[in-house]
Amino acid sequence: MKNKDQIVATFSIVGFDPKTKELGIAVQSKFLGVGAVVPWAKAGVGAIATQSFANTSYGPKGLDLMASGKSAQETLDLLVSDDEERGSRQAGIVDANGNAATFTGDDCYDWAGGFAGPNVAVQGNILVNEKTVEMMVETFNNSEGELSERLLTALDAGQNAGGDSRGKQSAALLVVKEKGGYAGFNDRYIDLRVDDHPEPIKELIRLHKLQQLYFSKTKANHILEIKGKIKEELTSLLSKLNYLSSKEVSDVQLNQAFKTFIHTENFEERDLGNGKIDKEVLEFMKSKVGQLKN
Repeated sequence: MKNKDQIVATFSIVGFDPKTKELGIAVQSKFLGVGAVVPWAKAGVGAIATQSFANTSYGPKGLDLMASGKSAQETLDLLVSDDEERGSRQAGIVDANGNAATFTGDDCYDWAGGFAGPNVAVQGNILVNEKTVEMMVETFNNSEGELSERLLTALDAGQNAGGDSRGKQSAALLVVKEKGGYAGFNDRYIDLRVDDHPEPIKELIRLHKLQQLYFSKTKANHILEIKGKIKEELTSLLSKLNYLSSKEVSDVQLNQAFKTFIHTENFEERDLGNGKIDKEVLEFMKSKVGQLKN
């Protein structure tokens, strides 16, 4: 007999943004390190969530099938048909054209079910009730912003609607896009995991905010010139953070101190060159100085 404690009892959402071509998965479970099991994705191909008595081969096999031209539904049908334990499986797939499919085996523990529509697949098992899935779909379809934000908002709404009846433990967010990874070398735009936490979704949202701060590109309206009051403020902040020994410095010294700060704090993606600063970096510096006072 199968052990109920070994089930990846969870709720997940798989989504696609037709504008940015991003594909992603957000998931929460009463299961240690759910991010190592459920989410699979490849830019330009598709995204997959595999759960319940999870068959992790659905991930790589499914991506290969979609890369060969199969749609989300065709891929899911093939994966399930080749699985002798399909009754215990649950999966959701969205392909790079926004086609979606979901599957819940007849032997999954209640409440279990899913929904698939344009650009989104949502599924869950051992949930309090079906409202978790319903609320996630509604929230995703009615939200705005980047795909990652919409996925997290939907995941949080699912938790608030009931979530996993066994409780909370881990969560994960995976979003891919062409050259979206660090320095553009791979497609892993966002890959965040909370393996064991009393409030995994809240912690995942906090980590996502940090990821956006460190690795997102500067918004055009956030580019500030380092002159006048901004220059005075930057000089003061760098001095308080011990990157300058005096407030009386040359432009060369100021630029060098600021560059040192940028690289120390891992803000390379927001390095605008001499004479400019990202507003969000400036706000980060202010908060850092504020922490020193407390």
